[in-house]
Amino acid sequence: RGPPLSTPTARSRRVESLSKNPSAERQMTTIAVTAEAGDETRVAISPETVKKFTGLGCKVLVEAGAGARSRFSDQVLKDAGAEIVANGSDAVGKADVLLTVRRPSLETVKALKSGGIAVAMMDPFGDRAALDELAGTGVTSFTMEFMPRITRAQSMDVLSSQANLAGYKAVVDAASMFEQAMPMMMTAAGTVPAAKVFIMGVGVAGLQAIATARRLGGIVSATDVRPATKEQVGSLGAKFIAVEDEEFKQAQTAAGYAKPMSEDYQKKQAELVASHIANQDIVITTALIPGRPAPRLISKAMVESMKPGSIIIDLAAERGGNCELTKPGEVVDHGGVRISGPINLPGTVPVNASALYARNLLTFLTPFIDKEAGELKIDWDDQLVQGTLLTKDSKVVHPNLQPKPEGE
Repeated sequence: RGPPLSTPTARSRRVESLSKNPSAERQMTTIAVTAEAGDETRVAISPETVKKFTGLGCKVLVEAGAGARSRFSDQVLKDAGAEIVANGSDAVGKADVLLTVRRPSLETVKALKSGGIAVAMMDPFGDRAALDELAGTGVTSFTMEFMPRITRAQSMDVLSSQANLAGYKAVVDAASMFEQAMPMMMTAAGTVPAAKVFIMGVGVAGLQAIATARRLGGIVSATDVRPATKEQVGSLGAKFIAVEDEEFKQAQTAAGYAKPMSEDYQKKQAELVASHIANQDIVITTALIPGRPAPRLISKAMVESMKPGSIIIDLAAERGGNCELTKPGEVVDHGGVRISGPINLPGTVPVNASALYARNLLTFLTPFIDKEAGELKIDWDDQLVQGTLLTKDSKVVHPNLQPKPEGE
């Protein structure tokens, strides 16, 4: 027979214990966020995502001051549910998951508890030796730049969220540097002509640049080697500029990226662009191909054909630049034409950039957090996991980073 009704069973005692201490048998996932190094103003957490993570049963540890440059004070993050710790090592040493914006340092990764993972924009095509060292620490890491371009992953796409802001800020900065009005103005003293704005590369950044320039009243044109962009450009009220031959019609990968073009096509396109660019007031270049140096779109001769006072904003400066005269992180004046090569343009609007990036990370991790158990349970067969997994078992495992067979 069972025990008397007045005597608590082992099960009832366990339930009573859990009711007094709900986390007694929960393996709560601990998430650490550290301050970024150098000039990086963004942070990998926001008050919104702190609340969401804690709502999923996670514990969030944030290094003191980590959010200050994004206007997320320690108190605001604490009020949202985060625990503020004195330094990064204190946070990382207790963490199951480390979230950063840039690739974390080896010292930081080594401080992670056994089995911990790191999620960041790892710059997978930059500094392979450092990437191998990262793998050598044994950390399991994910790089958000490799997020598959599928419908389910749109809310996790860090390249899009950050490029959107970069395209916007490029136009705002160009308008500030231009020293003339952007829209046409009809005044009693005469007419002020609208500025002519040319966008080179119609990805997320380019589309936002077109929309922003149009809102500011510019006369906007744009070019891209991908045929699908022609309709997008037209829908935003801009004029499409491109050599539309047979090669152009095949110039897009299945993933939506631009293919490298033949020398013959590049020559024809350069001639068309050269004649067009000479009459532009502002040029914004955004062309990048993953894993390759930025394609050269603007030659020194093209710059010299532009009117003094014209502005070029080169968003590909970090990858060598789309303009021959670009110097990363500098503004070059060449014959009165100023060429700006900004580094980390999203970081100049850090409140928005951090909020969007933090949301990308939250959306990526949420499906792998068991709310009932409070544990991180990664589905290694998930397409998003396989697409972003960078290092595991002390190796760089992503297919895009493996040596190609001879002859390819």
